[in-house]
Amino acid sequence: MTGTATAPPNGARTDVLVVGAGVAGCAAALAAARTGAEVTVVTKASRPADANTYWAQGGVAVATEDSASFRRDVLAAADGEADPEAVEALVSESRDAVADVLVDTLGVPFDRAEDRTGTADPADARLDALARCREGGHSADRIVHVDASTGAHLLPPFLDYLDGLAGVRLLQDTAVLDLLGNGAGVDGALLERGGETGTVAAGSTVLATGGIGACYGTSTNPDGATGDGIAMAALAGATVADAAYVQFHPTAFPGGEAAEAADVDGDADPFLVSEAVRGAGAVLRNADGERFMPAVHEDAELAPRDVVARAVADERRETGSVVLDVDGIGFADRFPDLASMCAERGLDPSTGIPVAPAQHFLCGGVAVDERGRASIDRLFAVGECSRTGVHGANRLASTGLLEGLVWGLRAGETAAAESDPPGAALSVPDLPSDDPELPTSFEAAKFDRLRRTMDERLGVERTRSGVRNAAASLRRLKGEVDAYARTRRSRELSELRNAVVCGLLIARDAAESPSAGCHRLVDGGVAETDGAPRSDGGRSGSTGVRGPRGGDEGC
Repeated sequence: MTGTATAPPNGARTDVLVVGAGVAGCAAALAAARTGAEVTVVTKASRPADANTYWAQGGVAVATEDSASFRRDVLAAADGEADPEAVEALVSESRDAVADVLVDTLGVPFDRAEDRTGTADPADARLDALARCREGGHSADRIVHVDASTGAHLLPPFLDYLDGLAGVRLLQDTAVLDLLGNGAGVDGALLERGGETGTVAAGSTVLATGGIGACYGTSTNPDGATGDGIAMAALAGATVADAAYVQFHPTAFPGGEAAEAADVDGDADPFLVSEAVRGAGAVLRNADGERFMPAVHEDAELAPRDVVARAVADERRETGSVVLDVDGIGFADRFPDLASMCAERGLDPSTGIPVAPAQHFLCGGVAVDERGRASIDRLFAVGECSRTGVHGANRLASTGLLEGLVWGLRAGETAAAESDPPGAALSVPDLPSDDPELPTSFEAAKFDRLRRTMDERLGVERTRSGVRNAAASLRRLKGEVDAYARTRRSRELSELRNAVVCGLLIARDAAESPSAGCHRLVDGGVAETDGAPRSDGGRSGSTGVRGPRGGDEGC
């Protein structure tokens, strides 16, 4: 990868600026470069493993001959809150996007099935030999994968391919501190690397910054998932929608007390146990050895993620623990990467893998249209930081990489076509002269407060009073962070500000929204289920969560 200089570029110009280098950012950069545009990709990651995409296990859902069932599955998982037109775009473009980019261009070594026969359609022919599995919420085998570590086999070759294109400049270990513009649109960004700052002017800016896992104490996301794109877009005046829909993966090995109960070191690192393991026949058992999911949902362990996550949380609370029973499915042979993770931690999977819900994915984000355009000029958003309308109130398994790929290609092409570079040099706002001394361990202490609030009040299940208390607490926390973030520029403070802004966006949307999907409101232990979906695929009060540039009152 390029971008090894110690200082960021200053006064640079580009047709398309892409912020983030997971599958969505890479797809946007590829599509823009294919038009002949000059593209700059900026990522604060210094290695592929710093991106959410790298850790994607299950795979990429691809429409089979029965595309109607794929549409139905996405809509059903979304609990009535998805945009049908967005879902149609995802499903109808899935085959060509996967065949073109992942198979033909990158040569991702997907697992193969020897018994598939060819068809006349070119896209079908390229996908014919790929093995397909099933995960929760899917009614058919349609997920192409590489063992249980698809992202690790997809992202490195994607980055290498972009790095070899003459029209693409890839800057790693470079953070975007703020979006810059005239108040009506985005004209570029303020960058930071190695403690130094610089600017890049752009005709279009595409945000592809991933998720918000750093807001929570336990998450499947890498540490750098601080919600940067969502927060910066909101502070610039862009609409954020459906932030209440925070998805929790039901089967993460949590470490800590659960590890100690399994005679494993409590300091053992948590890890995600792919939904594909349940698709292969693994079952969930409580501390009494009872399989409980058949009594919860007709699809048992393959119910939508929000349903399984709540059931696992309930059983852990009532019986003390939950394990994933992988006996009889050929776990080590079918999932060698996961078997290695167990072995590294001294965990014997034959006795059951301890699991608990962990924050996994934000279904909402920067509100965008069918081409990835945000609500302010020259700004686009793709991937997890965007709200396309595909996921509604709950994401269907293995549609995250697909959405990033499909909308990345769409947005990159449109961003290049509509690129309008600013005529004047970018101006960076001056910092106030009063610069209070930053307390020792300021960022760590504030992050700890943020995560406690999110875990306790905005988790798998929520109460209205808890949500209101969270919003009040986060509003105070944002004020404390702003007092220092306004007077200095640093990556650490920027990430803290962004994470707190995202937490507040989640709390505000949760306070205004009816119970649905992974935003489950309970009152006295009884779930509220009477929320009516909005006609535009979101929910009343989920849009308009935004703030003026500078971000005083809007977030």
